[in-house]
Amino acid sequence: MNYIGRKIYYDKATGNVILDTGEMMGAAVETTIDQDIVTFTALSERNRDTFDVLQLEYGQYVQDFAQCNGYRVNPETKELEFSYPDPNAAEPQEPVYQKPLTEELKETKQAIAELTLLITGGM
Repeated sequence: MNYIGRKIYYDKATGNVILDTGEMMGAAVETTIDQDIVTFTALSERNRDTFDVLQLEYGQYVQDFAQCNGYRVNPETKELEFSYPDPNAAEPQEPVYQKPLTEELKETKQAIAELTLLITGGM
């Protein structure tokens, strides 16, 4: 069985998402960028120099995609950023993009492990 991660095509200048191919599994076949340009009008109507693509692994950021209310690619770092809803906000808020929460959690766990090692190793 094939597991194919999503491809996110985005505007190079703004980072706004033009097309998200989604994840596929089963008899799906990996496509090339050129094949996607022919297949998807959102890409074929644009100048190729104005957009780029971010290829994700199957299942990568699955929890972030499920919980976010928007996402984009940072044009400077070329990394994915998510916006998450504020459960305490009464009115819809302007999106605030940040690195994926799953990455922040992983970094926090790593920092805690390192601090724990320093504390226990220093006694």
